[in-house]
Amino acid sequence: MSYFLTYTVYVLILSLLMGISTWKLYKKMGYNPLFAFVPFYNYYIIQKETGHPKWWVVMAYLPIVGPIMMTVFHLFLMKHFGKSSFSQRLLTVILPFIYMAYINYSKDPEVETEEEFYLTEEEKGEKKKESFVGSITFAVVFATIVHVFMTQPFGIPTGSMERTLLVGDFLFVNKWSYGFRMPMRPVAIPFLQGTIMDTGEKGNPKDDPKSYLEAVKLPYARIFQFSKPEKNDIVVFNYPQDSVHKAIDRKDPYVKRCVAVAGDVLEIKAGRIFVNGKPETILGDQQKQHKFIATTGSQLDIPALYRKYGFLPVQEVQTESGYLYDFQGLTDQTAKEIKELPQVVDLKEHIWPKDSAALSYKVNAARDSYTKNLDTTQSIFPVNKKWNQDWYGPLRIPKKGDVVKLNQETLPEYQWIISEYEDNKLENRDGKIYVNGQETTQYTIKQDYYMMIGDNRDASLDARFFGFVPEENIVGSPMFTWMSVEGLFADNSSSYQPEGKRIRWDRMFKATNTGEANKTSYWWVAAILLLLFFGWDYFAKFFRKKSKED
Repeated sequence: MSYFLTYTVYVLILSLLMGISTWKLYKKMGYNPLFAFVPFYNYYIIQKETGHPKWWVVMAYLPIVGPIMMTVFHLFLMKHFGKSSFSQRLLTVILPFIYMAYINYSKDPEVETEEEFYLTEEEKGEKKKESFVGSITFAVVFATIVHVFMTQPFGIPTGSMERTLLVGDFLFVNKWSYGFRMPMRPVAIPFLQGTIMDTGEKGNPKDDPKSYLEAVKLPYARIFQFSKPEKNDIVVFNYPQDSVHKAIDRKDPYVKRCVAVAGDVLEIKAGRIFVNGKPETILGDQQKQHKFIATTGSQLDIPALYRKYGFLPVQEVQTESGYLYDFQGLTDQTAKEIKELPQVVDLKEHIWPKDSAALSYKVNAARDSYTKNLDTTQSIFPVNKKWNQDWYGPLRIPKKGDVVKLNQETLPEYQWIISEYEDNKLENRDGKIYVNGQETTQYTIKQDYYMMIGDNRDASLDARFFGFVPEENIVGSPMFTWMSVEGLFADNSSSYQPEGKRIRWDRMFKATNTGEANKTSYWWVAAILLLLFFGWDYFAKFFRKKSKED
């Protein structure tokens, strides 16, 4: 079922519930009771009777924002009939159609009318409280609209994109960069991604309370898609193999660089990326980074090195003759300078040996399973290849319309696409492959896929491990960094953690996805927006006061 057809069904169901639970109240207000069943018009009548802005009616049917605005209208309606105590409001919020039906079918509910002129001081105080609550509600609704339909804040907790995006950077993500992906879980708590709270290490993440209603779901749809991710774009996407959340738009958000698009052939040789046989293009904001192992005669001053280079994930191991340091993410220049330190005996770039898989499996067709050949903690995609993060591929990125061969050798490459991303029933029985109950030796790809890899490749969980990223998982692209705080997040890749926190003023309000070494600053835009906001608020209050005096 298409997105908008499913959406229409939900609207009709909500309108039916609204009509059943309120038709007598509409009749009491002087309207045809059938109007209570008419989508949009039923809430328009409440808006008209309570004197609120007309455009609020449209918001009542928007995903995520809609449940908030519907609740506001239900509260307006109940107050219109004198039901405004705390308990009555609470029942309206948590059991809307049940409580409204109770009022609707009770004995002759009366419309409550009040004139401002006759209000007591206590009642006027209550009016001010309601006005304040209304302002807060509007602010929450407005922020939710921006968050859901325009741009979303996103923090960088790990060093996988160093030195392009730093740990502690906070970005605004443009959700319209590659077309707007319509929300797929329309009933959700605003501003929360997947869960309300984390139950901790001892609990099962799947048992964490969800921030959305799983039962109410809409299919994938994208509108106004005038462009797609291109090579070298920094892209925000939902982690494809998140097993906690079935909802695509509720899976954990990741940010990586798109190194290959649908139809490209990716290969990594000795840690260097090649796409379609050509070396990758290094943009101005990128720096080649590699893993180095340092052997020293005495201990290095890691805090001093961190202060000098800003980012230095490192593991320190003491040996009989000195120390070993495992540095991730060193540039060639940084490595050269560290090598010249008097304590350093030797410094070598670490490259995984070719044809040594981080984790490999052998297909056991007779038993419909994979037998683990190498016991380690890291896996590579696909699991039956002797590849690793430094020697990878060649691998063709699936493109919509591709007809791929299916056999025991290629199945690990496409099984997630077939069964999870494109929602088919996949079976591997007696050496034969079945898709939706039909034996087959081929499959037609239904959407485009991408390879997303971090700039700091030795400290990045990316597509080399979790595989292709479906187009439906794409969220958007970062616009600018609005805040950057050093030391805000713990770096699990390093045995050294910086002490204290420091705001990186030089990174604030700068563009993030331009590829330029010297980013454009948007301080002036932020200043103008703040001036307009507070200026408008000041003049609006001034004219309201003057109007009352006149």
